[in-house]
Amino acid sequence: MQQFHRVKENPIIRPDKNIEWKAAAAFNPSVVKKEGTYHLLFRAIGNPVAINSSLNIPISTIGYTCGDNGLHFGSERQIIKPEFSWEMFGCEDPRVTYCEGKYYIFYTALSDYPFSAKGIHIGLAITQDFKKFEKHEITRFNSKAMALFPEKINGKFAAILTVHTDIPPAKIALALFDKEEDLWSQTYWNDWYNNLNLHVIPLLRDANDHLEIGAQPVKTEKGWLLIYSYIQNYFSPEKNFRIETALLDIKNPMKVIGKSPEPLIVPLKKYELEGNVPNIVFPSGALLEDKKLLLYYGAADTTSCVAIGDSESIIEDLSYKKPFGFIQSKWIKQSFKRFDQNPIIAPRPEFSWEAKATFNPAVIYLDNRFHIIYRAMSLDDTSVFGYASSKDGLIIDERLPYPIYEPRANFEKKLRPGNSGCEDPRITKMGDILYIFYAAFDGYTPRVAFTSIKEEDFLNKRWNWTNPKVITPPNVADKNSCLLSEKINGEYVIFHRQNDCICINTEKNLEFSENKWMVHRKSLIEPRKTYWDNSKYGIAAPPIKTKHGWLMFFHRATIPSPTIYKVEAALLDLNNPFDVIAQTDATLLEPEMDYEIEGIVNNVVFPCGAVLLDQTVYLYYGGADKVIGVAKMELSDIMKRFGICD
Repeated sequence: MQQFHRVKENPIIRPDKNIEWKAAAAFNPSVVKKEGTYHLLFRAIGNPVAINSSLNIPISTIGYTCGDNGLHFGSERQIIKPEFSWEMFGCEDPRVTYCEGKYYIFYTALSDYPFSAKGIHIGLAITQDFKKFEKHEITRFNSKAMALFPEKINGKFAAILTVHTDIPPAKIALALFDKEEDLWSQTYWNDWYNNLNLHVIPLLRDANDHLEIGAQPVKTEKGWLLIYSYIQNYFSPEKNFRIETALLDIKNPMKVIGKSPEPLIVPLKKYELEGNVPNIVFPSGALLEDKKLLLYYGAADTTSCVAIGDSESIIEDLSYKKPFGFIQSKWIKQSFKRFDQNPIIAPRPEFSWEAKATFNPAVIYLDNRFHIIYRAMSLDDTSVFGYASSKDGLIIDERLPYPIYEPRANFEKKLRPGNSGCEDPRITKMGDILYIFYAAFDGYTPRVAFTSIKEEDFLNKRWNWTNPKVITPPNVADKNSCLLSEKINGEYVIFHRQNDCICINTEKNLEFSENKWMVHRKSLIEPRKTYWDNSKYGIAAPPIKTKHGWLMFFHRATIPSPTIYKVEAALLDLNNPFDVIAQTDATLLEPEMDYEIEGIVNNVVFPCGAVLLDQTVYLYYGGADKVIGVAKMELSDIMKRFGICD
């Protein structure tokens, strides 16, 4: 990402002690160009004013100036100041957009003091001449940094805003309006806010960071350029303010085409390092002119500045699609090759239900797509299932912002602090029904449970799951379970793990109750006592049918310390899966990459899903109990590990 260069005129707007309303600061500028005139608005802080007999504080208002170029401006005047109760304690950080004959100025409105989240929301001033203004209260929930797109998208007004700026994590979100009046309709906003996660554009990389909309979106040939403030280590004394960018799809701004790998600007200049709040660069405006991007920003919460970058190279960097490939293991010759853009799924801090971890995915190939059902963990260690899908099995092009399956029964609800919920799904198709077996954990004992759904409902995202059934007895730890995709001799075949062994059971039906539990029948694969580094085994993905037998991947955990989870495979007889025909007796995948070695549980590769497509096996796994990766291996190469050559 190309670095911007700051203009020599910086700061272009400064505070003036002789002007009451901007005596302390004049910063966070927003600019719009119309018919050759550059209209610049900025946040101004003046000397303390008396709010009442006992309160004397500085108040933010909004200033205005204009000029015939983007760097030099004329006289300044105050245009927006508190008038109503919802903005009584300040009008901050304007963002101005010209759309359909009007200038829309969104700003942060402060309704109480001392400042608190409940009193920080968004106001709007509409004007045609920057002299007369029509004001509206927009949001009543904690929010700020809102900007209108300069044109309608699919026939609707579109705006982008930052929600929960003062109730972290902050979320950048999109709002669409059928008509102008919807901008200030509380009926609209109540419905929108009640479904907030549906509108979030996930850009936050870490729950310890913070972000906020910067400039109004800028239209380019390849998408909407979004410039925003990104603050690393937001909750520590060592905050790191950066200006970053993303490119959003021109017709669907919810879709992120690319994000800047490096910041455009970080604080470097004296006027950015010293001021009312040191070490801050905060984007607030942008203009695209003659293949140059003019970036307007606030410096140290004191002055207004400009930096210029090459727009073509910025857009090229954001829209560049890196060619992908696969990485051979460093030390295993015949093994799975990792996708070089792993992890393909990582936690999204904006969504509480998956803010901590996304891992251990089930996968099924239906309707020419890879459907991924993954374990997601919240910050309080509750596990649910999320959904993503991919056309090629590598690049995720769909991911839902809400869980598709959550704990419902007492046997999977949290009974004490710590891990609980629905863990480690594995999916199997039988007829037109999809079965998901998983570990149901109440915080005390993991047990095998399952649910099912019609294939048609699944494909249409109608999450009509059957009620969960627990099938193993209380107080008996049992997990790592799945269902074979075919009945054997008219009976269901279920794999699970007890006593560190992979176990196999057959059942005439899937009806279980307190009087009928699935009990341990046969140990299929046990820890090898003659090997020093074995502690436990568990099935990985549901076995895959091949002409040579059922291909079963499983994990092996070494004896501490440290425990390392590795992946091996076995071949089971097609007609009698109780019979192990062959084992690889060696690793096909083990932790090598950073995202597999370091995470919530270090040194883990933990598959729960595999797809055989065109004689290639795609293996989906959790890395270090935090992220998801995919690796592939030719079926013929796996068979060679069994000593089978076609």
